[in-house]
Amino acid sequence: MRKLSLEERRTTFKEVLLGYSEEEAIREASRCLQCKDTPCRTGCPIGIDIPGFIKLIAEGRFEEAGEKLKDENVLPAVCGRVCPFERFCASRCRLGKAGDPVNIRGLKRFVADVVLESKPVVERETTGKSVAVVGSGPAGLTVAFELAKKGHHVVIYEALPEPGGVLFYGIPEFRLPKDVLRKEIAYIKAMGVDIKTGVVVGEDITLNSLLEEHDAVFVGTGAGVPKTLKVPGADLEGIYLANDFLRRLNMARMGYIPRTEAPDVGEKTLVVGGGSTAMDAARSSLRLGSEVTVVYRRSEAEMPASREEIEHAKEEGVNFSFLASPVSFKGVKRVSSMECIRMRLGPPDESGRRRPIPIEGSEFEIPCDTVVIAIGQRPDTRALSGTTGIRVADWGGIIVDDSMRTTLEGVYAGGDVISGGGTVAEAIRDGKKAAESIHRYLVGH
Repeated sequence: MRKLSLEERRTTFKEVLLGYSEEEAIREASRCLQCKDTPCRTGCPIGIDIPGFIKLIAEGRFEEAGEKLKDENVLPAVCGRVCPFERFCASRCRLGKAGDPVNIRGLKRFVADVVLESKPVVERETTGKSVAVVGSGPAGLTVAFELAKKGHHVVIYEALPEPGGVLFYGIPEFRLPKDVLRKEIAYIKAMGVDIKTGVVVGEDITLNSLLEEHDAVFVGTGAGVPKTLKVPGADLEGIYLANDFLRRLNMARMGYIPRTEAPDVGEKTLVVGGGSTAMDAARSSLRLGSEVTVVYRRSEAEMPASREEIEHAKEEGVNFSFLASPVSFKGVKRVSSMECIRMRLGPPDESGRRRPIPIEGSEFEIPCDTVVIAIGQRPDTRALSGTTGIRVADWGGIIVDDSMRTTLEGVYAGGDVISGGGTVAEAIRDGKKAAESIHRYLVGH
């Protein structure tokens, strides 16, 4: 397999650059069997009418297909680029049983781009009710748009300089171009949603003050608090936590911080972890000119990242070291090597994957200039500071009921702050569900 050149890595990855032509989209859409029981729709967390918009594409009615899709999911161009469709809709496609499933995500991206710069038709009566949304990630953007459609006034409070949450600061440009995200956010703002950036709820203002100003509050602050490795040498320079690493790269690229404050990866970078964030950190490091190795304590089969992400990383030139786990970092002021121990797989643990067990006496060292730790994250609950009455689980997530209600009246939550980590589609699902519950609460149903 040919590895991509440094210049190819630095540019947008080919699948983001190249979408379907009209002829290709019609041909792919025409493969759809239009199953009556719509298994693909059942597999979609958002419940999109997949056969419906695909049928419109097959008939060449692209704008209708795009508008239909956008009415069901306000971030279709985002999902058309980052949704791990093999986990959801594509896994249910009947064509996949004997060959390739319909490329639902590719078709979604095609029609979403057709209507990317469209504006919503605002035909609604205002209710006089106001809702505060804390966080502008996929859950927050969705709940804001859905409530605005119903006539409520919505204000989003975002801590960082630009809205988008993990979509803007966590996902690299080569997977999700910022201009695409900005255009979808512009669509949401055109519905009348106000967005206040640079406001940290829990520090600049409190949740209680939002409840006094608004009729309801939705908390969608994500899971941006990274888990750390508690091993000797973890405080050496050149060791980054993945969320901070990606956020600083994005902010430097966008000019929000000086480029001198962006991570300096050096010639050899090690990425510890096996999820989507690890793949993003690894592929981002490649584009900075570093030689990259992903170190993962289980085998490739147990990696939580999608097969697609792993294959893209391999194609671009990322190396992998499986069944290895860090035990210490070495260096004088800055990290110069990572000491690891070999692992073997035992019985399954609570995650359902086989438990990694250290092999005594198998320690070895890997030279490096930089290490990125991507071993998971915890919910960001800063917004709850100074507020009582909202229950939080032992592992850190906000507790909600089936209607996305917290234990404090008028406050709802969704997305990674209640799950600890999920996909964009699952966060959008939470946002739609919460919007329905908040609407019923506001109108007294």
